[in-house]
Order: sequence, then C-alpha cells, then structure tokens
Amino acid sequence: MRHEYFGRFAGCALVAMAVAVGMPAPAAANGELNIYSARHYDTDDVLFDEFKERTGITVNRIEGKSDELIARMQAEGENSPADVFLTVDAGRIWRADEAGLLSPVDSEVLKERIPPHLRHPDGHWFGMSQRARIIFYAKDRVEDPPQTYEALADDQYDDMVCSRSSSNIYNLSLMASIIETHGRDTAKEWAAGVYENMAREPQGNDTDQLRGIVSGECDIAIANHYYYVRALVSDVEGVTDSTDEIGWVWPNQSGRGAHVNLAAAAVTANAPNRENAVAFLEFLTSDFAQSHFAKQNNEFPAVPGVPLDQGVAQLGYFIPDTSTGAEVYGENAPEAQAVFNEVGWP
Repeated sequence: MRHEYFGRFAGCALVAMAVAVGMPAPAAANGELNIYSARHYDTDDVLFDEFKERTGITVNRIEGKSDELIARMQAEGENSPADVFLTVDAGRIWRADEAGLLSPVDSEVLKERIPPHLRHPDGHWFGMSQRARIIFYAKDRVEDPPQTYEALADDQYDDMVCSRSSSNIYNLSLMASIIETHGRDTAKEWAAGVYENMAREPQGNDTDQLRGIVSGECDIAIANHYYYVRALVSDVEGVTDSTDEIGWVWPNQSGRGAHVNLAAAAVTANAPNRENAVAFLEFLTSDFAQSHFAKQNNEFPAVPGVPLDQGVAQLGYFIPDTSTGAEVYGENAPEAQAVFNEVGWP
C-alpha cells in the first residue's frame, strides 16, 4: 500500500517551478487523491488504507498548519495539486472559502449524512467531527457551577475563571456565536464580565486550564471537551491523577445548546481529481470513517447515530447548538477579536 507522505513543505520545488515558468497543471492522475491536511494524526493512515481498499484510489498528503496550507494553495493558484483540504476548526475552513480556494459539492450522500448546521449551506465544506466547548469546575470548591456561557460573567464567579488567550480560534468561535445570538453590545458586556472574573491572566492551552483547576489557581475553566477525555484515557501530566476532582457542565442545555466547533473537509477549487475528492468526502461520512475520525481525538461524530468512542461516552450525550450555523464562526471572527481587544482580554 502506497502513501506518499510529503511532510509540511516537501515537494514545493516542483510546484514552484511549474508556477514560475507557466507550466500547465499536471493532468489528473486516475486512482490518486491529494490531501492538504491540518490534522496531525498518524492514525489517519487507517482511513487512507480503507479508502484505497474500497475504491482503489491512492492517497497522497501534505501536512501543515491551516494558515500555512491556505497560503500555499493561494501561491500555487490553478497549478495546485490539492484535491481536498482538511482543517480542525470551522473558522479556518471559512478563511479558505473566503479566499476562493474551495468549490461547492452537490452530493446527496453528504446532504443526507451531515446535518445542515454542520455544513456550508451551499456545500463548500462539511463538518466531519464535533468539538464541544464546555465548562469545567472544581467539585470540592464550586457548589453552584455556571450552567450557561452567559453565567460565566456573573459576579458570583469573581476571581474563579481560567481561560486561554482571546486570539485562540476556539475562543474566537465561541465569541462569534455569542455575537450572533445576543448582538455585539451584549457580547462585549459578557467578555468584560468573564475577563473581570479571571483568577489569572489568559495563558496556555486547554489542558493548562484543567491543570489550573487541579492546582487551585482557578475553580472554573472553559475548554474543549476532548482535552478532559484525553486525561481519562491516557496519561496527561497534572490532570490524569485528579480527573475525579473535576466536574463538567454541558452549557445552555435549556436554551440554544452547547457551542460546537468542527473538524471540516472540503473539495478545493482547482482539484485535479475532483471525482476522487468527492468520493473521499462521502467516505468520511461512513460509519467506519466517522467512528475512526472521531476516536483519534476523542471527538463526537458529525453523523447522527454513530456510536460514541468509549472515552467520549463517559461525558454522556448533550444538546448542541443547532441554530447557529458554523459559517458564523468565521464570518464573525474579526468582530469577535475586536470585542476582546476592546475589553482588554489579551
């Protein structure tokens, strides 16, 4: 079985030379698929092997950070070999779409399998797994944890909250959804209240917020659900030995539901192997791929009815926000950052 794994920037020379001298893009190669992926999981090879087994199509991939891959596709232009773009959040798939790098897909399989709130309304991209941003708290120190995102700004939680920086894409997406739901003025008041309630300056990643609860630096944290699940199923320093001390809340269960971000996939605008690319996206919605796709990072499948991974199942089921389309996370991101800046949330 052949997987050509180019690494982050390997293979640039051939493409750069083609662009520089005006060579036409290589003809579509039957039986191949070129993926630009911001996912950094070696276990994705299992998906590629299964796809090859089912279709006979060989997968070649290039890995990098989302913004790097977007810039690369822009530089390659019509000569780009990329057929599929994979990201780990809705905000960056939106950036690629805004740059004109994605193309619409009209697939009955994708429309049937992926719920409307987890895909672009015109088929430019599709969510393949879900990442819920939820509230964690110290069981022994917080008797009445906040039940909504809005409650994080309440005075009763003064000097108790931990969060990462405002520029983090997960916080930007959450703020984008709050702007969409409540309007800019209310969102600004919320951001100011949460920042006022912080026990320390924003820092670190989501694991560091959980460590803050364990160490006693803070009592409440905002984090993606899978950072906690990782500590349940593997050894995460500073968290795993104390998971019993941490409780969690699925926010806004009596209202709009919990905020969910997405790992997403799209067919590129200049895909030389477009039919293969569409076939791959449809494959990612299969029960096999959904179970594997979600399990790698302890996420929730995008397709309803697919059984949860054992670790994720420990958190139970929840009501997600289905009223806020994921495209909003990108559209409102600049405004979200502006609001954070105005209240001084670094």
